[in-house]
Parts: sequence; C-alpha cells; structure tokens
Amino acid sequence: MSLPKTTLRRAGADDADALSVIGTATFLEAYATVIDGQALVRHCAEKQSTAAYDAALADPKHTLWLAEAEPGRAPVGYLHMTPPDLPVETKAGDLEIKRIYVLATLQRLGLGRLLLNQAALHARENKARRILLGVYKKNERALAFYDRVGFERIGERDFDVGGTVYSDWVLAKRL
Repeated sequence: MSLPKTTLRRAGADDADALSVIGTATFLEAYATVIDGQALVRHCAEKQSTAAYDAALADPKHTLWLAEAEPGRAPVGYLHMTPPDLPVETKAGDLEIKRIYVLATLQRLGLGRLLLNQAALHARENKARRILLGVYKKNERALAFYDRVGFERIGERDFDVGGTVYSDWVLAKRL
C-alpha cells in the first residue's frame, strides 16, 4: 500500500472537532491493548476533547498541523508542538512535540516522517536547537521510529492517563 494523497496544513480555530476525532482515534489505536480501558476513556474524554483542542488552538504557544487524506480531506494524522513541559533540563528555544500521531493503516508509509519534518522546520524557523518528546517506554514501534530518525533518550517521566500513571522516555533530537 502507498500513502494516499495527503495534505498537511496548519490547523486553525475551526479544526478542533477534526483534531479531537483524529486524536481520539489514534490514541485508542496506539494504546487500547496496553492501557487500562477506563483510564483510556477518561484520558480521551479530557485530553482529546474538542474543548481541549479549542484551548490549544487559541494559545499562541501551541502550534498544530492536521494531515488530511484525499478524497474528502478526512483527518489521518496530526502534530502538536509547544514549549517544553518535561521533567528534564531544557535549553533556551527547545520545542516539544506534545503529540504526533498517524492512523495505524497509514503508518510506515511516510506520513510520520512528513509530520516530523514539519516539526523540524517549525523548530528551525523558531531558532530551536532541539526537539523533545515523551514516548511510552513499552511503545516499541514508536521508539524504533524515533531511534531511526536520530532521537536520543535524555530522561524519563511519569505520564498520567486517566488517573493511571505510566512511564515514558524523554527523547531529544538536535537540529
């Protein structure tokens, strides 16, 4: 299978519903067999809600992109970047990939790399020297991807998913 024609665009104020849908879908795909079901539902209801994306889109410190597939511009992935909020030493200008997700059916077709390239471009435009992100320690597929594209482990954090705490690696990539 090849990647369908996909458009990547900066998300705007009217994209909160689409971001909520793709955020919930991709989070469920990634963690439905790993994370407690009730915790997963609580997390998505809070963190993947339209209201949560409305708030992020209204905050000038947050930048989001939406990947849409043709025909019809259905949401198939997204990228959310912010100043770092991680329990590691950060450097002036570091940026964090808060979320980067692609529907499972489109993984390994280049869309994740396209989103990551957009993150690097945004970081360079903002004079950042590193991109940081957190990844669940047992998400071997994501960790392998980030290893391949040059991220290094620089720390750890606890991540609350609906009241249940999981352990993440904190990764960094120099630009």
